[in-house]
Amino acid sequence: MAQDEPGSEAPTLDQARRQIEHYGLEVDPQAVLVAVRLMSAGARLGQAAEVHFSRFGLSAGRYRLLADLEDCGGEKSPSRLAASLGVSRATVTGLVDGLEREGLVARRASAEDGRAAVVILTARGAQRLRDMAPEHFERLQAVVGALTVAERGVFLDLLGRVVQGVGALTEE
Repeated sequence: MAQDEPGSEAPTLDQARRQIEHYGLEVDPQAVLVAVRLMSAGARLGQAAEVHFSRFGLSAGRYRLLADLEDCGGEKSPSRLAASLGVSRATVTGLVDGLEREGLVARRASAEDGRAAVVILTARGAQRLRDMAPEHFERLQAVVGALTVAERGVFLDLLGRVVQGVGALTEE
């Protein structure tokens, strides 16, 4: 990681050190800086993703739900969707309601348990995914275009390890 350079993203390592010293803490300023910059990058990526998906009449959440349905053969229960997307059932209900109004998904009774509903990817929803795929995947590739194949491999490893530590922000 580069040290503080003119024009580098805020906060700087010096700013992190000053804050930590101000509070009299004994934590690694570089670790704090990495976490803060990662949160900032995540927020910026989230905002950019919403702009990106809006080009196709979707939100990031709606896209993820459609893609998840496509990945599992086009049909899934709302509870399984919530689990795989890492969101609440209420969030899935909201996403499905909007997608259903647009004809991209439909609800129907489960073949296994007629009392339960499943969400299915409609032909129109599958077509939306096909239509957006070339531009979508080209843009995703461009996001990491400055990284070599080897750097992307290292990044994936590092990102996986960072994600394992995310619980530190939410645990009691």
